[in-house]
Amino acid sequence: MSFIQQALSFLATATNWTGPAGLAVRVGEHLEYTALAVAASALVAVPIGLVIGHTGRGQLLVVGVVNGLRALPTLGVLLFGVLVFGLGLGPPIVALMLLGVPSLLAGTYAGVASVDPLVVDAARAVGMTEVQVLLRVEVPNAMPLILGGLRNATLQVVATATVAAYASLGGLGRYLVDGIKERQFAIALVGALMVTALALILDGLLASAVWAAAPGSGRLSRTGRVPNVTVVA
Repeated sequence: MSFIQQALSFLATATNWTGPAGLAVRVGEHLEYTALAVAASALVAVPIGLVIGHTGRGQLLVVGVVNGLRALPTLGVLLFGVLVFGLGLGPPIVALMLLGVPSLLAGTYAGVASVDPLVVDAARAVGMTEVQVLLRVEVPNAMPLILGGLRNATLQVVATATVAAYASLGGLGRYLVDGIKERQFAIALVGALMVTALALILDGLLASAVWAAAPGSGRLSRTGRVPNVTVVA
């Protein structure tokens, strides 16, 4: 029996989905790590992106931070964190957070900065404060790009969250690490297939969210119409 057949047989066996180390638990752990890392990335990146996109100051900072963080090796950051702080949830979440920040920061900044200046000036002309302009005009119109950044960050994090297994945690990375360590390559393949399936599912959900945030943009390439600009009262 080939590795693929063994992996599919493993996935088709109901008992492998139950128990404290079953597939269902591992998927839940993987999603937990992903959610924590993406939430931490958003807390850091979104406010910075909003401020820089609104004020127009600090564009070079965005470019430098995005390029610098993308150059960091996630596994290297994780191992450094484990050496300094020990095993636990902290090092992998920080490593994954640094992976998610660039996409969210770039998406938020680009979304706010791309709002039509005439619309922003019109909002100021009717007496809106800078905070109101940001929250009621720029953020709603920037939402498709912000969600696009969230989508990219989530996919990168969910695909890389397997590194948590190197910090003695769970998740789908356990199948990869343990399978290779014990030379049970079919088990490692199970982990790879599950991570791929999870990434595709999340990508589909987030793609729907991006489309829902600006349904007109999905038709732009077919009709040539310019989408309406939104102001939230």
